[in-house]
Amino acid sequence: MAYTFSFEKLNVWIDSKELIKLIYTITKEFPSDEKYGLTSQLRRASVSVASNLAEGTSRNTNKDKAHFTTLSFSSLMEVLNQIIIAKELNFIADKDYQT
Repeated sequence: MAYTFSFEKLNVWIDSKELIKLIYTITKEFPSDEKYGLTSQLRRASVSVASNLAEGTSRNTNKDKAHFTTLSFSSLMEVLNQIIIAKELNFIADKDYQT
């Protein structure tokens, strides 16, 4: 059996992976001219949520760990902002927006 890293046991990290998959699925339907705009931004920000959670678990001090948790939350707020914009631009269906 493979080694399980501590971040892989975090429910919030598991949820963030689901968010990434959802964002990638939703952004496949975005206009092609958004490939380097909102599509790229949303994908990178969603991956950043999970990545910062994972990176934070490798830090030695609680202060440093908390810093990466804060970065992760900030990336999540970036995703939320971009989802709201995408909804207002009619790139996202109501169902996907609510999810």
